[in-house]
Order: sequence, then C-alpha cells, then structure tokens
Amino acid sequence: MSSPTRTDRDSQRSVTWYRWEEMPREKVSAMLDRRLITGDRMMLAHVYLKKGCIVPKHSHENEQLTYILEGALHFWIGDDEREEVVVRAGEVLHIPSLVPHKAEALEDTLDVDVFSPPREDWLNKTDSYLRK
Repeated sequence: MSSPTRTDRDSQRSVTWYRWEEMPREKVSAMLDRRLITGDRMMLAHVYLKKGCIVPKHSHENEQLTYILEGALHFWIGDDEREEVVVRAGEVLHIPSLVPHKAEALEDTLDVDVFSPPREDWLNKTDSYLRK
C-alpha cells in the first residue's frame, strides 16, 4: 500500500515558528500593550495590562479564550454587566461570540487571548474602544 500523495495545496502550506520576545510590541494605550500572532483562522495575543487598566464594554463576532499567565482581570459579562468573574493566573475564561464584556486589571497582568476568527479590528487598528 502506498502512502497518500500531497495535494498542491498541502505543498504550499508550511508551519511557522515564533518567539514572543521577537514579536513587535504594540503600545495600544498608556495602560495596554500587545503582541499578535495570526494564522488563517485564529489569532493568539499577549496582552499586557497595567493595574487599573479598563477594557471598556464591547462585543465581537470572534469567539475568545482568555488565559491569565500573571495577574488578575475582573470581568463584567452581559449587557447589564450583572455577571462578574475574577480570572487569575492559571485560569481561563471562554467568551462566546457576541457576548458583551468589559474588564479591569486588578494588578499588572499578562493574558493570552485566543480569537477565532482573527480580530480584524486589532489587525487594522480600528479598535478605538481600546485606544482612548
């Protein structure tokens, strides 16, 4: 039995290796920086928030996983912001598509956000809600 042959599409695709400290660090505001890695259908971000940083209430079509590596974020979920959760180092919050949310950094925080699909507003810098 012969092994499967690669299609032309497979041969044009390749893996990419990254090192976080070599990725450009974008200063979004005085309180928030980020580094981005983007694939075809997903985005991975390191988000650096200073204590007291507020991410205003917003929603997006992108499904989101937020994994806290250092620090803690207080989230308010929903239009009425009645659901609250504090996510600390080693914890992950899943935010489904179109769910309104806001956050405050309770201490200096490094979080890893995963988005699917990639955040076009982050890539083309039209995320004005973060740039105030």
